[in-house]
Amino acid sequence: MKILQMTNYNFEKVFKTFRKHFKDDPYKTLISTVLSSRTKDEVTLKASKRLFSKAKNLEQLGQLEIRSIQGLIYPVGFYKTKAKHLKMLAYRILEAFRGEIPETREELMSLPGVGRKTANLVLNRAFGIPAIAVDTHVHRISNMLGWVKTKTPEQTEKELVKILPKKYWSEINRLFVSIGRQYTTKKRLEEFLRKESLDFKMQ
Repeated sequence: MKILQMTNYNFEKVFKTFRKHFKDDPYKTLISTVLSSRTKDEVTLKASKRLFSKAKNLEQLGQLEIRSIQGLIYPVGFYKTKAKHLKMLAYRILEAFRGEIPETREELMSLPGVGRKTANLVLNRAFGIPAIAVDTHVHRISNMLGWVKTKTPEQTEKELVKILPKKYWSEINRLFVSIGRQYTTKKRLEEFLRKESLDFKMQ
């Protein structure tokens, strides 16, 4: 298949375009990202909506029984384990961090169910600390745009750190996830990029 050659990384145009199409609710970032691991987006979104209808903050989440949390978030992947993590996460933040989400990656990753991606998202959105949070959307679209040529999200993060200006680090996840959720198939995503005159590699 024909490969479109890129003359540059067109960062500015990509981010300007994605900002116009961005949709998100940063208030729910931490919990919804914990739920999203190994779960389809549509399942995560519905489960998050159910959970947040009953637990609008950490205090309310901590008051829910684990079995109740399980019922609210089912059928996300590993829902029983995640229910336990969410209960423990709420308790730990309320007790160890006085109800405040910690501001370092190490402290965030000490929370149950919080890995590097989730920690980076919280650093970005809650505290404005530059960090690249790479999930399947960021990984897939970055490869499609020809910015990286990688096999895993972990490799993508390392490569993006090298080439992506820091001013974009805090935005890349929320923008790319929003676009990935709106254009769920490879064909639809290619059509979107083509419509917006954004160079990409045919795969």
